[in-house]
Amino acid sequence: MALTLNHFSIRTLDMESTRRFYVDILGLTVGPRPPFPFPGMWLYRGDQADAGNAVVHVIGMDANDPVGLKNYLGERDVSTLSGSGAVDHIAFFADGLAQMLSHLKAHGVAARERTVPAIGLHQLFLDDPNGIVVELNYPTAEKEALDAAR
Repeated sequence: MALTLNHFSIRTLDMESTRRFYVDILGLTVGPRPPFPFPGMWLYRGDQADAGNAVVHVIGMDANDPVGLKNYLGERDVSTLSGSGAVDHIAFFADGLAQMLSHLKAHGVAARERTVPAIGLHQLFLDDPNGIVVELNYPTAEKEALDAAR
């Protein structure tokens, strides 16, 4: 059986900061979402007509009306919503390293960089507004070209 990442879900008390990070920083778009009995949004990479492109599902926690979410996905203690919990990070393949580094700088988003020569990847690690680590993987050739241009 072959598996690929379909989506990951984030429970948050701050929908707007979460939306801004994934839309303004990572370039995803807000698109169609089924009418679940709780607030949320689906963030897409690519064609919004294909629900398989909704790679991030944001689950909003409404303190004034928690019943829909509790009945659908179960209850979670608000104190557990910081950081990645049992999920260490979420990773995406990417291209356009130089543009992303400039973009992050312009938005004041810090990135931790690592190169993994054995697999030909240059990595950026970012923290989203919920403390979840997001890894962006670029071909090392992009990092090498960037270094040579400096």
